[in-house]
Amino acid sequence: MKKPIISKCDILGTRIAAVNMSVALRFIKNNLKELKGNYICISNVHTTVMSYDDTSYRKIQNEAVLALPDGKPLSVVCRKKGFPEAGRVTGPDLMGEIFRCSRELGYTHYFYGSTPETLERLRERLEAEYRLSIAGMYAPPFRQLTQEEDRKAVERINQARPDFVWVGLGAPKQERWMYAHRGRVRGLMIGVGAGFDYFAGNIKRAPIWMQKCCLEWLYRLLQDPKRLFKRYLVTNTKFLYLVIRGR
Repeated sequence: MKKPIISKCDILGTRIAAVNMSVALRFIKNNLKELKGNYICISNVHTTVMSYDDTSYRKIQNEAVLALPDGKPLSVVCRKKGFPEAGRVTGPDLMGEIFRCSRELGYTHYFYGSTPETLERLRERLEAEYRLSIAGMYAPPFRQLTQEEDRKAVERINQARPDFVWVGLGAPKQERWMYAHRGRVRGLMIGVGAGFDYFAGNIKRAPIWMQKCCLEWLYRLLQDPKRLFKRYLVTNTKFLYLVIRGR
């Protein structure tokens, strides 16, 4: 089967994959064997502005197999720049799509990140709702691992031989971790931020109408204003300014 050509749209220096969910899924399924050992970023306004400000982080985003447009503003800019098929590909939605076909296709999964409590809730829900084959889970400590700890963590992942390694460390930590471990971790790494919390039931997704109106960020802000207010106020405003100025 001929591999699809993945178009990339430059947004503030980050090459965002101008795809929709069906194209992204088809690409992953058709090329999973070759993709193992590499990583996919789930990109949004926050990570794109961070990439604009930090060349080392931009390099990480641009060297990913795909930097998918999680934030709807990214897919809107892609379409404005001449990629009419571009659509939003969120971390939780991508997880759900892959989970749904995993039993049929024999996919196995490893979860790296979050807390032991969240991982336990995540395991219960995924096994009950998707009958998912979970190869392993690990909640690393909230500090930098020693070289020996990191070596053992990678060894555990590789011994489990997962197809997918879901990384839930939050941006930019999860992208830096995936970049540092490409070629060492043998599954396909996908950084999904709050995806673990969504599927564990810790936080709720915004209603569909808010997602379609680019307002999911507002729904998340209302759930966690103390942590997200400054992030959204600064990065969303800066993104709009830079995009309008660039136009």
